[in-house]
Amino acid sequence: MINIKDFSKIDIRVGTIIKAEPLEKAKNPAYHLEIDFGILGIKHSSAQITERYGVDELIGRQIIAIVNFPPKQIAGVKSEVLVMGANDDNKNVILLEPQKNISNGAKVG
Repeated sequence: MINIKDFSKIDIRVGTIIKAEPLEKAKNPAYHLEIDFGILGIKHSSAQITERYGVDELIGRQIIAIVNFPPKQIAGVKSEVLVMGANDDNKNVILLEPQKNISNGAKVG
């Protein structure tokens, strides 16, 4: 179990996907995403969401991401944020997203 102090260390923000392209070097099918987090700037992420989302339907979509994990090199991409989602019955990721438009960089908590 964690306590509220542990949870408060996680910086969860809203961002808008501004670019998405297949991540060709990935071992498992994935996209390279560029996400606008407002005051935090543009961040990059690798996301294994190809089963449920096409590139065209990702552009302009607001998502929820953890922005304070250390960057990680994934298939040649410096993944700076962890895009959040839930697995459906087939283990495909369904993105978490706000119900209404909100400012990029808005803090979730």
